[in-house]
Amino acid sequence: METEEAVVTLAALAQSTRLEAFRALVRHEPDGVAAGDLARLLEVPPNTLSAHLAILTRARLVTFERRSRSIVYRANLSEFRDVAVFLLRDCCNGRPEVCAPVVESLQTCRPPKRRERTRG
Repeated sequence: METEEAVVTLAALAQSTRLEAFRALVRHEPDGVAAGDLARLLEVPPNTLSAHLAILTRARLVTFERRSRSIVYRANLSEFRDVAVFLLRDCCNGRPEVCAPVVESLQTCRPPKRRERTRG
């Protein structure tokens, strides 16, 4: 990721409604949320949400697809990962111990390891 791409992505998230919309879409992965449902969930007028979703889409943080009569939005987690990695690589500057606390705090996001059943 280039610096300009990171700036566009971070700028798209630097507004409270857009940030909350993105977070709501992350919570609804992988199914996504219809635009009208998202507007109701966030208590935002549909036309206002549409403008915010357009900004998030241009920043490649959100994708959408038409399903019958609805447009369903999804978080683009790979783009979000790219900007997060861009920031972490930059802050580490070849010294992984600098970012180790941040990386360790992300470990709680992982699904728990499955226990293997013992045969007996």
